[in-house]
Parts: sequence; C-alpha cells; structure tokens
Amino acid sequence: MAERMLQFTKVSRAMPQKRSAKERAADFREIYGEFSPDAAQAQASRCSQCGVPFCQQGCPLQNNIPDWLKLAAEGRLEEAWRVSSATNNMPEICGRICPQDRLCEGICTIEQSGHGTVTIGSVEKYITDTAWAEGWIQPIKPPRERSQSAGIIGAGPGGLAAAEQLRRKGYQVTVYDAYDRGGGLLIYGIPGFKLEKDVVERRIRHLEASGVAFRFNTRVGSDVSLGDLRSAHDTVLIATGVYAAKDLKCPGSGSEGVLPALDYLTASNKVSLGDKVEAYESGALNAEGKRVVVIGGGDTAMDCVRTAIRQGAKSVTCLYRRDRANMPGSQREVQNAEEEGVVFEWLANPEAIIDTKGGKVKAVRASRMKLGEPDASGRQSPVKTGETFDVKADMVIKALGFDPEDLPALFNEPSLTVNRWGAVRVDYATMETSLPGVYAAGDIVRGASLVVWAIKDGRDAAEAMHKAMRAAEQAAKVAAE
Repeated sequence: MAERMLQFTKVSRAMPQKRSAKERAADFREIYGEFSPDAAQAQASRCSQCGVPFCQQGCPLQNNIPDWLKLAAEGRLEEAWRVSSATNNMPEICGRICPQDRLCEGICTIEQSGHGTVTIGSVEKYITDTAWAEGWIQPIKPPRERSQSAGIIGAGPGGLAAAEQLRRKGYQVTVYDAYDRGGGLLIYGIPGFKLEKDVVERRIRHLEASGVAFRFNTRVGSDVSLGDLRSAHDTVLIATGVYAAKDLKCPGSGSEGVLPALDYLTASNKVSLGDKVEAYESGALNAEGKRVVVIGGGDTAMDCVRTAIRQGAKSVTCLYRRDRANMPGSQREVQNAEEEGVVFEWLANPEAIIDTKGGKVKAVRASRMKLGEPDASGRQSPVKTGETFDVKADMVIKALGFDPEDLPALFNEPSLTVNRWGAVRVDYATMETSLPGVYAAGDIVRGASLVVWAIKDGRDAAEAMHKAMRAAEQAAKVAAE
C-alpha cells in the first residue's frame, strides 16, 4: 500500500508529547509520552522509502528501518516488531537512548531535503512497547537444546545481546556480573528520565524466562577466576564495559566534593530503585541545595546535569572546552537540559579547583578558550585566550569519559593482550582474544561508545562463538566415529 508512504510533504514531523520542563524536573520518569496509534502511523508514513536507505546505513545494527516504518504506517505492528527485533535485541531501549540525531535520523533523506527527519527512534520505541503490551514477546524456545555452554562476563548491553543470540541457538548460557542487578550502565549509569528501570528489568526477566542463568555479585578475578570460567564453559565472552573514570588534571582536583560521574549517577539510580545509599543520605552524592558544576560535554555530562536538577540543586553549570557545535553529546540532550535550567559555559576549560581551608570545593576557575586548528578527531582544538573566570561550586562532577580497567591484572591473566589504551585486543574477523576460546565485545574492545555498538559487537561475537562451538561439536562427532 505505497499510497500510505511519502507523506512528508503533507504531514509535519512530530515527536510524542514532551512533559513541561517544570513537571519533568520534579521526578525521574521519562520525559516523553507515548505515541497514539494514529500518531505513530502518521509519523511512520512520512518515510520516503529511499532506494538507498541512508538511515539503515547510519545504524550500527543495519536495522531495516524503511521496512518496519512501512509496516507500522500500515498498522501491521506485529510484523513491524518482528522485522525490527530481527536485527536488534533491545529496540525499545535503543528507541529511547540512541542519539538518533547523530545516527539514523541525522542522515534521513527527507531531513536533508528540509522537511524534517522521520522520528525513527520514537516509532521504534512505540512498536516494541506495543509488542510487550500485546504479549508478542515470549520466552525463547530453541529448536533444540545443545550441551555446549557459554560464559559471559558482564550483563551490560553487549553481554545481554550475546546471551540472547546464543540462547536462540540452544546453547546453555550463564552471565556473570559484579553488580547485584543486570543491565550494566543501562541500569546504574543512565538515569530514569531517559530510560526507566522497569524497561531494563523486563529484558532481564525475559532472558531468565528464556533459560539464561545470571550470577550477580560475582567479580571475575576475586570471586571466580577466568580460568575457572574457561574450564566450566566451552567458550567465554568478555563484555565488561569500561569503568575507569578519566581524571581531572588540575590543582585542587582532590578536594572534598569533587566526584566521578559514575559514582554520582550510580547512587542516584540505586535510590530510584529503592536501595539505601549512605553516601546519598549523607549528602556526599546528593546535589540537593548545592551549586553544581559538571565538567564535560558528552552524554554522561548531560545525564549528570539533568540528574542534579532533579535532586534539587541550587544551580547547575556545565563547563565544556569546545563550543556547542563541537560537543560529542546529543544536541537533543543539550536542549532538554537548557529547558530544565542548566547553564552551559561553552569554550571553558577548568584550570583549578578552589577550595576552603578545610579542603572543601568552593569554586572552579576556568579559562576562556577559542577554537584553533583541527586535531586528530577532526574537531577544532581549544586554545586558551588568557582570560579566566570563576564559577561557584559546592559539588564538582567529573564527566570526562572512561578508560578500560586493567583486565590482565584484574583477571590475573597476563596472556590476555590489550592495546596501548588498555582495551582488549581481538581478531576483528572473529572477535576472539589472544586466549583461545575467549572472545570480547563492546566498550572493552572499542573504548567508551554507544549502547547500539555494544549490541552489534555482542551479536557478532555470539555468531563467532556459535561457529567455533559448532565446529568443535562436528570435530568431536568425526573423532567418535
């Protein structure tokens, strides 16, 4: 029914209703409402059904976006969900947190023609939320059960995607994670106003019902060794993510009240989940009534500033050394933060943390910057102008990115090779590490990146693990004959 498509000249781009800044700043619920069926169909019908779908090329998972948009426009939602979920293990999560403005929507053909992009992420979310509500998503029942097993280290998006793919093929899968819940940064790093926690917990329950075993509060290297896992399983996947926070290198960075972003976000998310967090209750990880300065320009920085607003901070300022156009975070997140009351100081680089005689932070001294020549990333390098200014602060949050932890030392596996940045080296054709039968995926391989890339890596690694286990099974049969 092609007449239902190419409606972009008649139907304006629209997102689901967004709650007012005043309302949403008072809680941690998601800021967007739900599409009505009519609205979702109308927005999906705006797709131009390109012969060369740039949106698909812009998606790391190569999702068949035009196909499921057409099905959604025609009201064939179960078919749309099946097409969407064929290439994505968590479409309802990607629909919520992917920076579509930098990926699929950013290169949408009708966006380039000036008609405004198709709201791909919101339609994707609508399709899968409908699938959950209608009961179309059922526990996995493999065609046959296999005796071979896989151990997965890390219950983040990469590990969860691999677990699902392997379970679909009938393998016995156990996921080991140091936290007390599954989801990794999906549960403890990303705030509820972007991704409500029951959405993540629902995926974990789905995998459990599908036969995936989870061993939480299990730290590889102390509670169990990598050698133990290699002995217990036919193959092992390392999908730990990266958690070593990059430090702030300036005088006073050790002052009381200067915090790593992940510590701050984890405490807030634990409180939202109903946990008791002493550092939050004491005020150490609570922004209420404080002047907060967040240093950084990525998505983690946006999570921090918007969390501080919801905790009742007196003021929230974000310092970023480049300008708005050159920041790595989502522009939508910047707009949401500005609406909620965050002040952005662009072209500002911290020079020192000023503290009291007692060692508590009281201000951040920053240098005014200008943009110079492009660096290796292609962005213009910030250069000092010689001007400085102070921003009063009771709490300073470092959101400067993350590096890999020293896995060879943590796992007591010196034979596990890493690159100069500490990321695990793999053969990219197979995702296998220097240890035979041990694979790696996600941020621990590529460095801090997007959830959608972790899902892709997890799927790729699972396919390689399947091929290796199938080859071993066939070799065993031949030997037994």
